[in-house]
Amino acid sequence: MSLDQDQQRAEKRFKQEERARDGRKAMTEYETQARATRAKTERLRALRLAKEAQVQTGEPPAKLIKRRATSRNK
Repeated sequence: MSLDQDQQRAEKRFKQEERARDGRKAMTEYETQARATRAKTERLRALRLAKEAQVQTGEPPAKLIKRRATSRNK
């Protein structure tokens, strides 16, 4: 084999390895996003179910208590 053929084979192998690395990185990112989406969906589902249960029992929704800022220099 000539030096040119060896170089072409090396470049081809490098490109294949680079595509494989990119593929693994993309899959990792995809899985991370999928886990985050599932966690968010579970959280939102729990909030929705709690709200629906509250409506069915006839309890008024919990109110947020807003506190006024008080001055400390009285």
